[in-house]
Amino acid sequence: MKSSDLLIRKIKEFEGLSLKAYKPVPTEKFYTIGYGHYGADVKANQVITEKEAESLLRKDLEKFEAYVNKLDVCKKQCCFDSLVSFSFNLGTAALGRSTLLKYIRANKTEQYIRGEFAKWVNSGGVPLRGLKKRRQWEADRYYGKEE
Repeated sequence: MKSSDLLIRKIKEFEGLSLKAYKPVPTEKFYTIGYGHYGADVKANQVITEKEAESLLRKDLEKFEAYVNKLDVCKKQCCFDSLVSFSFNLGTAALGRSTLLKYIRANKTEQYIRGEFAKWVNSGGVPLRGLKKRRQWEADRYYGKEE
């Protein structure tokens, strides 16, 4: 599967757009640009267009799409989009070792799976409204309730 247009729109919304490279925290090793693109290829003072930002996002998503496809737990686009968004935000290792994935594989009920999405809302030990909103969307999308 590939990311849906809905997922691309939502990631853009969640990540926000920066056409100029920045470091969210001064101690970051690399710069970030576009819709959350991070890495050694991003240089200080680099500037890109919105079209380039979208291209970077789509290229970045390929890694997460491949990972979620390899998990073989999604038969529907909504599930796939949800887990791609989750892993894009938190990393494939976080999804791979999560109780969320264990519960999905064990076919736990919606209550348990939603509860696991809801646990991933902290940054530095502090719950963030933006992460709560994102996890809520991911849980809703997982169950096909967000179209």
